[in-house]
Amino acid sequence: MTGTATQQEPVDPGGTTAGTNPMVGVVLVSHSAAAANAVAELAKALTGGGVDVPVAPAGGGPDGGLGTSSDLIAAAARSVDRGVGVAILADLGSAVLTVKALLADDELPAGTRLVDAPFLEGAVAAVVTSSTGAAIDAVEAAAGEAYTYRKL
Repeated sequence: MTGTATQQEPVDPGGTTAGTNPMVGVVLVSHSAAAANAVAELAKALTGGGVDVPVAPAGGGPDGGLGTSSDLIAAAARSVDRGVGVAILADLGSAVLTVKALLADDELPAGTRLVDAPFLEGAVAAVVTSSTGAAIDAVEAAAGEAYTYRKL
């Protein structure tokens, strides 16, 4: 998975990344690798840069074109799993269906949730909330509240 926003780090037996505080991981699933990478980069930048939030884009199909890939999504989820939950945000219908299928087949880390939220605003809210050390429930709620953000 090229262009990921984070790399997998060694995990200690307690389920946390060696030498860091556990944080909720965030996976951004888009039909476009470029879109997933850009949203991950933006969300991480808006945390202020003081904390390395485990964020991974999972964009594009298996051939690198538009689409979704269950293998990329599962690998991204494993790469950000710190033992306290993984929040997955998806852009469009088949991305959502792919994540639901992975969840139904238990192919994602324990504590992984598909979050109902707008892709960009929800990603920013999820990543910023995760950066505070918040639990998965708070990360999910913050992302979902992004539906109420009004521009006028």
